[in-house]
Amino acid sequence: MSASLTLYHSPTSPYVRKVMVLLHETGQLNSVALHGVTLTPLNPSAEVNEHNPAGKIPALLLADGSVLHDSRVILDFFDHQHSGEPLIPRDGATRWRRLTLASLADAVLDAAILVRYETFLRPEDKRWDDWVLGQCSKIDRALEAFEQSADELGDRFDVAAISAACALGYLDFRMPDLNWRRDCPKLAAWYSTACQRPSLQATAPVH
Repeated sequence: MSASLTLYHSPTSPYVRKVMVLLHETGQLNSVALHGVTLTPLNPSAEVNEHNPAGKIPALLLADGSVLHDSRVILDFFDHQHSGEPLIPRDGATRWRRLTLASLADAVLDAAILVRYETFLRPEDKRWDDWVLGQCSKIDRALEAFEQSADELGDRFDVAAISAACALGYLDFRMPDLNWRRDCPKLAAWYSTACQRPSLQATAPVH
């Protein structure tokens, strides 16, 4: 695989972070050129839109000029490019369980980003408190489920663990007052250990 691969990248995007963590974990960092972009719903990138009609990152420009988008698609692509044990199980019940946990982590991210948009980008007089509460309820339910599944996350650092770690990292980054550790001690203990991994330390978002 050549460095002609280009990843549209922002260091504060948790979806991009998932891809970067997998690249670290599988030794593929040198295979990808990072192309930095900054975008919000109010500040789209014409360059990203040209390649990804959804206007979102990450997007991966391949050597043949085609583009992959959505972090889950890009994770799957890179997981097929290395020779180590797959981080996304290829088949069986384990595959569906790990992908379901990863999807739950993405649900946390989706809700947290909607809260971020509502409380940071929307003018204060137009903010909808009930909307924010509804998204926070989704986060609470997902965290409760992860608390019950914390032992599973510790099985190995795969797509489920990567997704959960990046979701928790985003909560700490953008919703530091949430104090999720109080209600999720098992999940907090798992995350404290996971955060020592070089892949997570190297990709931690900064203000």
